[in-house]
Amino acid sequence: MVLHTAQFSSSLLGFLNGLSWGLVFPCYWLLDRLLASFLSTSQEKRRRSQDPCSFLALCVLVSTPLYLLFILAALPLALLGFLLWAPLQAARRPYVYSHRRAEARRAEQGGGSLGEWRPQGRSFCFCSANACLLPDSLARFNNLSDTQGRAREVGRRIRNGASRPQIKIYIDSPTNTSISAASFSSLVQPGGGGFRRTSSLDHRPDSNGEAEPREGAGGAGPQAEEGGPPGDCAGNAAGGGAQTQPESPLQPAGVQISISAPEPEAPEEDASGPRPAAEGDGASLDSRTASRESLARFHGCDGGVSNNTLSHRVSAFKKPALRRRRHGDDGFDHEVSAFFPANLDFLCLQEVFDKRAAAKLRRQLHRYFPFVLSDVGRYAWKGCCSRFKFLNSGLLLASRYPVLDADYQCYPNSRGTDAMVSKGALFVKVQVGTSLQEQRIVGYVTCTHLHAIEGDAAVRCEQLDLLLEWGSEFRKATSSPAGDKGLEDQVAFDVILGDLNFDNCSSEDKLEQQHVLFTHYKDPCRMGPGEDKPWALGTLLHPSGLYDEEVSSPESLQKVMENEEGRKEYLVYPTSKNQSSSQKGRKIPLKGNGRRIDYILYSEEGLQQDWKVDVEEFSFITQLAGLTDHLPVAMRLAISTGEEEP
Repeated sequence: MVLHTAQFSSSLLGFLNGLSWGLVFPCYWLLDRLLASFLSTSQEKRRRSQDPCSFLALCVLVSTPLYLLFILAALPLALLGFLLWAPLQAARRPYVYSHRRAEARRAEQGGGSLGEWRPQGRSFCFCSANACLLPDSLARFNNLSDTQGRAREVGRRIRNGASRPQIKIYIDSPTNTSISAASFSSLVQPGGGGFRRTSSLDHRPDSNGEAEPREGAGGAGPQAEEGGPPGDCAGNAAGGGAQTQPESPLQPAGVQISISAPEPEAPEEDASGPRPAAEGDGASLDSRTASRESLARFHGCDGGVSNNTLSHRVSAFKKPALRRRRHGDDGFDHEVSAFFPANLDFLCLQEVFDKRAAAKLRRQLHRYFPFVLSDVGRYAWKGCCSRFKFLNSGLLLASRYPVLDADYQCYPNSRGTDAMVSKGALFVKVQVGTSLQEQRIVGYVTCTHLHAIEGDAAVRCEQLDLLLEWGSEFRKATSSPAGDKGLEDQVAFDVILGDLNFDNCSSEDKLEQQHVLFTHYKDPCRMGPGEDKPWALGTLLHPSGLYDEEVSSPESLQKVMENEEGRKEYLVYPTSKNQSSSQKGRKIPLKGNGRRIDYILYSEEGLQQDWKVDVEEFSFITQLAGLTDHLPVAMRLAISTGEEEP
């Protein structure tokens, strides 16, 4: 398959598409602003109630005739543009693949984030989030506004959260040699062009409790001077965490750890144009403390962090029930985190519908993810069915690893308002390494967004059937031997991410809960049909409470999600036939911990023989507090080959 780096195969068609959209856009924008003026978010209502000089009714009375006048003036051009735009969509490609050119060149040469596959295996982190980047007037039905500003901030928070330094602590215990650490990302390698992976499989302690020599080990010592030699975390840790190169020292964590990032690289150009210089990482975290599950606290300034310096202060916390821990028979950690997971490898976003917002989001993500597939879906009549498609699928995939193949399929059975959106599935094959025998190590990532209308269980089940069928066809079509030697690819993982629009506890979703999908793919949060694990949380927030002070920041939302009463206030809960959904503050017993409609599923079928897939950790993320009505979810998979280190 050929990856599409432009919307059209011809520059002429691309020019005509841009011209037609330019004719349509003024009318589209004016209509969007007109509708938005009649819909206020709870935050706007609160501000007006506190402002005695606010005259909303007068503003609407004055602005409405003006909007209508301008719309009528722009309508002839919009109709002309639409007549030109609609036929062009038959020649439009189903996605646009963009990449940072330097990273792509390194990947082709076997460098960058690939490299030789280690016998002991690796781990990969996946994240799914519904960004709700609709046109502003439609986003307001979910109590959200300023789609353009939110898109920029969503991308910035994801980038800053994922690019944090990683700290891992090893516990010297005769009965426990597992890692007790926060999921921080690997430190930036000076001049290395990218980020070095650090995971529990990469750096396990040896039998005497010390870290492997290649990463360095040492006991806790006094606090070093700024810019001094690297050190290890103090406390009960016997082995040190991941360390940086001398140019980016990691200080001992007796009282405080200061990490100075290396000088930023020169801006690179991606497929859409030059990359702007990176901004201060601390400015957009909107948070002065990191997830409390960690032993480190992140300090950012409102005005940004000068010289790209990140400060981490160690503090001790009691662990609430839902912070990082293992529950019962679970062999992995789970937590509510105020940050996106460090070392994030693959990101799947849904509802990235607005074109301008998608461009802003893509520019932010490209500062961390070298490879992005965006503008996924079909418009007009092509590809799905006879219903006209006004919006694309809203899917976006960002990857730290090069994409080998990609394909998009549109669900043909959508109904109601969903029929105007080209919801479907994006199938992607990525290369994550090379074996000693020069075989490509690959993985399959599927992003999807199912039918949203309640009560249409049969529609969603049919879409799940198509998802399995299309996925099988895509794997067969892309499994042919590659390279001069004709060696077959080795499959490391097969993961499905997305908003499936049903939960595992609602009685109305029984058909979906029992679908055959869950016999081929595993859900880490699920015990069985109709029953989630006790620590699993809902991912759908009450729109009416998005701007409450109690959930206005990542840390405050994290605290609420860790408290049962708080969850009942701010999460949407599963419904049953005997119970109608009510507003916040329910007093009746509720099943589960909220409606969990955002999923990450993984399969153990079709992988390389003797390779094993295990979940290392699962997270519910609150870093997008106030920006969307969904909680992102993340999962880290460990791939072990069963081989020994030579």
